[in-house]
Amino acid sequence: MDPSKRPQYASNDKKGNGDNSSVMNGHLEGSVKRPVSATSQPPCAESGSQRPSSAVVESWREERTRSVEDNEMSLPSLAAAYTTILRGLGEDTQRQGLLKTPWRAATAMQFFTKGYQEKIVDVLNDAIFDEDHDEMVIVKDIDMFSMCEHHLVPIFGKVHIGYLPNKRVLGLSKLARIVEIYSRRLQVQERLTKQIAVAITEALHPTGVGVVIEATHMCMVMRGVQKMNSKTVTSTMLGVFREDPKTRDEFLTLIRS
Repeated sequence: MDPSKRPQYASNDKKGNGDNSSVMNGHLEGSVKRPVSATSQPPCAESGSQRPSSAVVESWREERTRSVEDNEMSLPSLAAAYTTILRGLGEDTQRQGLLKTPWRAATAMQFFTKGYQEKIVDVLNDAIFDEDHDEMVIVKDIDMFSMCEHHLVPIFGKVHIGYLPNKRVLGLSKLARIVEIYSRRLQVQERLTKQIAVAITEALHPTGVGVVIEATHMCMVMRGVQKMNSKTVTSTMLGVFREDPKTRDEFLTLIRS
């Protein structure tokens, strides 16, 4: 890709939010051999908030909000709602092609949002391992599908995750599972990026975490400005990924390669 056309990696946080949460930001002094700046964020930092907001951290700890039993109980009302929508669009809900559409759509929507049925702690269970490894771990190009909470249309793209272990590593497939849990909900990309980073930080207490998402929003493609080739890029950098430009640059270079 021509470097001049490469998308810029933008922060998903507002500057100066004044968040002084006591949640660990992923940096543990002296745990690795990499240089870490103790000064304020460098001007070139392409990162999210240094400390995850308390609201996001609380969402990581929340219990599941929907169960399989809830799905069964709510399916008839969801299907009835879709019937109302079809009628409101001027359709004949009794014609052959639409007879089962409300039930199909209701079942599909429950699948699209199945992340509400899962908890991170259940997914990670026995997949955290003690390992004396202090070099960067990256899993990139994780396919992601989500639903825009503003228009209920798809968001899809790639997630790139990197972290610097602090004596513990996570089974690689679990990084993709974390993405799946948070993406299979009604989302905005900025929040999704931070939720993934905070979940990894809380689970592993690594020296640093970086998450970058590149996604296409159908609410920008099918409606509104209708820009077919637009992509949204968000990032969250925690710990040494935020504090040390060399570590951050290494991560961004590797996910672009």
